[in-house]
Amino acid sequence: MRLRTAKDRLKIEHSIIDGVRGILEELLAANPEIRSVIPGVIRPVRDARGKVKVRVTVPTQNGWKAIALSAGARQELFISTDWGKEAVEAALRKVGAEVA
Repeated sequence: MRLRTAKDRLKIEHSIIDGVRGILEELLAANPEIRSVIPGVIRPVRDARGKVKVRVTVPTQNGWKAIALSAGARQELFISTDWGKEAVEAALRKVGAEVA
């Protein structure tokens, strides 16, 4: 299956939960060091209300895995970058995400 791309670096294989797409587009526009962001599977959760929250969880082979919470759902985000966890979290805060 071929991934559809938006602005070359936001890979869209699944839909994106409300509020997260704008943050991801801002993140990529402000940080050319981030190679790409691939949103993953969406699952419903009870406590995902209000401002978009992102939790950077574990390192992957080429970056970081994060969990975005918004609009009653959680979504995995795979962020491809050479940055450390603190730098990724700082960049997310800068574009308006609440980092947990």
